[in-house]
Amino acid sequence: MPTVRLSLRTKLIYAAPALPLAMLGLPLLVILPDFWAGSMHMNLATVGFVLTLVRIFDVIVDPAIGRFSDLSHSRFGRRKPFMAVAMPVAAIGAVGLFFPPHGAGALWLFVFYALVTWGWTALSLPYWAWGAELSDDYTERQRITSLREGGTIVGILISAIAPVALGITSHVGQAHLLSLLTIGLATPFVLFALLLVPDKLPTRRTAPAGLGPTLKLVASNGPFRRLILAWAVNGLANGLPAALILIVFDQILHTPAASGPLLLVYFAAGVISVPFWLKLAARIGKHQTWAAAMAMSGIAFAFVPAILHVPHVLILFGIISVFTGAGLGADFTIPPAIQADVVDVDEAASGEQRAGIYFAAATMAQKAGNALAPGLAFPLLGLVGFSTHGGNDAMQDAALMVLYCGIPSALKIVAALIMRRFPIDRAAQQELRTAIAAQA
Repeated sequence: MPTVRLSLRTKLIYAAPALPLAMLGLPLLVILPDFWAGSMHMNLATVGFVLTLVRIFDVIVDPAIGRFSDLSHSRFGRRKPFMAVAMPVAAIGAVGLFFPPHGAGALWLFVFYALVTWGWTALSLPYWAWGAELSDDYTERQRITSLREGGTIVGILISAIAPVALGITSHVGQAHLLSLLTIGLATPFVLFALLLVPDKLPTRRTAPAGLGPTLKLVASNGPFRRLILAWAVNGLANGLPAALILIVFDQILHTPAASGPLLLVYFAAGVISVPFWLKLAARIGKHQTWAAAMAMSGIAFAFVPAILHVPHVLILFGIISVFTGAGLGADFTIPPAIQADVVDVDEAASGEQRAGIYFAAATMAQKAGNALAPGLAFPLLGLVGFSTHGGNDAMQDAALMVLYCGIPSALKIVAALIMRRFPIDRAAQQELRTAIAAQA
């Protein structure tokens, strides 16, 4: 594994696929249910059942892909073969999902949603693990991750802006545009990365453990447990506002059209903040930087109830969005770099390099947090009688705001405290790399 800094060209080529990979999120998460229930005239309950069924299999698919990519030792590298196969699989799935023939039913939806979902997983998990293995340097890992996840945020921005800029308002048109744009950009970007970025095999070969024993070893990694707990808590803190923001703008601020511009401010702040977090992480350490970013976001978001009934509320909301968006930049870029250091703990103890299974476990935790947010928010709002059609009293509005910003602010502070005493700093990571080198 290289110990010198990679060239900026190599890092940019590696980071480029993150942009189109992120663009697929909007059509899959937001547009897909309406597309199949509306344009394809499928019962909404059937759509929900099929999508949930595919996601249930993620519990098996994610760790299996992560582990198999760890065990791969082809002459092309460990991660590249998975990405090379997964790219066309995901592309075929996307085309079949958003360009179905007339009369396509639940079986078609299941097959092509599974292809795009599991193809995306088989592409992204080895891709993230590959990034963790490109360098063993504490700061260089942060640079690599910052470029990649900066591309992720830019991809999310493009997926939100492109349909508006081209005047495409229907969900069918948006799905067609974003799926084709994703495939059109991902194909050359992934190909260039596969051809031009190194994917070296491990210098040592140890007897690999099975999937079950490997998951037990992952669970016994103390720093990983702390990181994954903070990741999950922070994921729930981000997921609750994401699930409720449109309701807040409609029912509390009564300006639903303002949500789009303010979301652009939010994501733009995330992109712009990445260089700042990179410099701060190099100065005070990655875990301290992420803790500071989460605390900043939590404190800023706690001011939302105080500005709801003052003049120029949208301007003040925009200022808060700048701070919380900057925090999102840290959420995207810093934890994966810390994850690479956590993998070193495992390698020093086991002699095996298995970043894939670690990123699979982290992905599962994030998916659980994302699923928990709407599963928690909407039933609780239902319990207090909140209606998205209006006519809510002060208590019901207060319940919405507690879920939208009160609980997330508290969760952000909790996650920051979890990471505050994280045991792997620059010196500890260098000690781990020295121990690993001595075992070679």
